[in-house]
Amino acid sequence: MDIKKIREIVEKEPEEAVEEVLEGVRERYGEIPYILNFMKDMPDLLIPKVMYDNSIMREFERLDPKTIELICIGVSSAIRCDHCMKMHIRVAHRLGLTKEEIFDAVLIGGAMSNASVLAEGTRALDLEFNGTKPECDESCDVCNIANSGNGSAKGNED
Repeated sequence: MDIKKIREIVEKEPEEAVEEVLEGVRERYGEIPYILNFMKDMPDLLIPKVMYDNSIMREFERLDPKTIELICIGVSSAIRCDHCMKMHIRVAHRLGLTKEEIFDAVLIGGAMSNASVLAEGTRALDLEFNGTKPECDESCDVCNIANSGNGSAKGNED
């Protein structure tokens, strides 16, 4: 959302601004998410939230809407947000994504969630039973991939 559009919205009366912002969300998603509907009487919170979300998820120019929805589904799966997942699945379906494509996003989210649990759990076990945090060195292929852009390997990165 460009600055001019933001100014236009901010200069409106709160009720009118809320109505316009929510209508934009409805146009994009085909519905208004529960959270935003809940916040409709709180324009000081709703409007900045929707503007921020718009900047990332609805007006993002480097990723297409289908990819954004698949990411939302994967993350919703990973963090176990049932309400978000169901809404983003509906939106993805409206955008023409197949059941299989959506399921792949769920699988990826599940794999990331599993990796997160294992990363924390195995480190806690090492700390408890070995008394030390596991450290990576310069030869760690995983850390070297994760840090390939900065030229240094930092231990304990996933």
